[in-house]
Amino acid sequence: MMLQKDSVKALDVQTASLQSYICSSEKQKTLYKRTLFVVSISQIFGGAGLAAGVTVGALLAQQMLGTDAFAGIPSALLTLGSAGAALFVGRLSQVFGRRTGLSAGFLIGGLGAIGVILAAIINSVFLLFTSLLVYGAGSATNLQARYAGTDLANSKQRATAISITMVFTTFGAVAGPNLVNVMGNFARSISVPSLAGPFILAAAAYILAGVILFIMLRPDPLVIARTIEATNQEVSDKAQLATTKHTENKSGIIVGATIMVLTQIVMVAIMTMTPVHMRHHGHGLGAVGLVIGFHIGAMYLPSLVTGVLVDKLGRTAMAIASGTTLLLAGLIAAIALGDSMVLLIIALSLLGLGWNFGLISGTALIVDSTETSTRAKTQGTVDVWIALSGAAGGALSGMIVAGSSYVTLSFTGGILSLLLIPVVIWSRSRGGKI
Repeated sequence: MMLQKDSVKALDVQTASLQSYICSSEKQKTLYKRTLFVVSISQIFGGAGLAAGVTVGALLAQQMLGTDAFAGIPSALLTLGSAGAALFVGRLSQVFGRRTGLSAGFLIGGLGAIGVILAAIINSVFLLFTSLLVYGAGSATNLQARYAGTDLANSKQRATAISITMVFTTFGAVAGPNLVNVMGNFARSISVPSLAGPFILAAAAYILAGVILFIMLRPDPLVIARTIEATNQEVSDKAQLATTKHTENKSGIIVGATIMVLTQIVMVAIMTMTPVHMRHHGHGLGAVGLVIGFHIGAMYLPSLVTGVLVDKLGRTAMAIASGTTLLLAGLIAAIALGDSMVLLIIALSLLGLGWNFGLISGTALIVDSTETSTRAKTQGTVDVWIALSGAAGGALSGMIVAGSSYVTLSFTGGILSLLLIPVVIWSRSRGGKI
């Protein structure tokens, strides 16, 4: 009886807390800012976990398998794991809120990184591939965290909110590749293969990100947003929060998803094989880390400006800019000599920038086109397709390079990115508001 009374009391307290946010635009505004802060801090560690593994995953597989033909498999497995995790994190977030979904995803990703380390120690390809699937949960969660900041943002803030969290990802994402040598030396000092060193960093970073979200993301922004929308509570423009109910726009969801899928295929394919291409031309791990560091920096650092541009210029303009930038990246990568660090840095930086334009404009479209009652579930489903497209790009990239060349891969990727233009034109012809 006492336990039942305590449960009822706790439920009453929770209900009162939710109601206090419905009645106070100031509390909503404060929670919006707090959510952005907490998610941004977690993204610093999430970015480090993502970048560290991406930098050496293909090299580790190449070393263990003794061939380039399957060097794209780690990226494919990582993104395939991301697909399953995206669905899992999206559904978990829909039912229990962002805090539970995101923290669980990061912790699972950390366990995957630990598995990769063990696989390198015992030289087990099976364990390596299995662990990379699990490690993909961190990548999926790192990507889905961008949605958390939009739950309490209005339509004129959404791209900016996405961009703020992505900017903070830059700090960890740039540090990760540039710590490759440091972590490699540390790994050797404890009798672990050097290429597994970055995964030690990834494990610690993902676990820290999960713990931060679990402890600090309270109250949950998605739960509050759903409560506000359910009661049809409206707030003033001064509060800068969106609670206006709207219906789901399937056309907007399709276009937003297509933009992100195409940019993901092109980005993952070229990025995956660049380290292998560089090693064939005599570049060391430090040089590889530098190029990938510039690439990942370009993926995230311009986000704040990109978010403002997406909100100001519109989703259409920035989606077209994404396709054009990716085309230029592919062409420069194709003509760059293997020993030209400058051209490779430029090409990979443009590759990251084009991906950035596509991700933020596409994500803003998804948020615009959904309502809170189904938003997390829809976002998770869209991220599944993003992850699967990345898996396809990663798997095919190694085969294309082995069967032809890195030049062919880069040129093909650049041409493929141009498909973004007819996609947005099609949407506008159907009266889509993007």
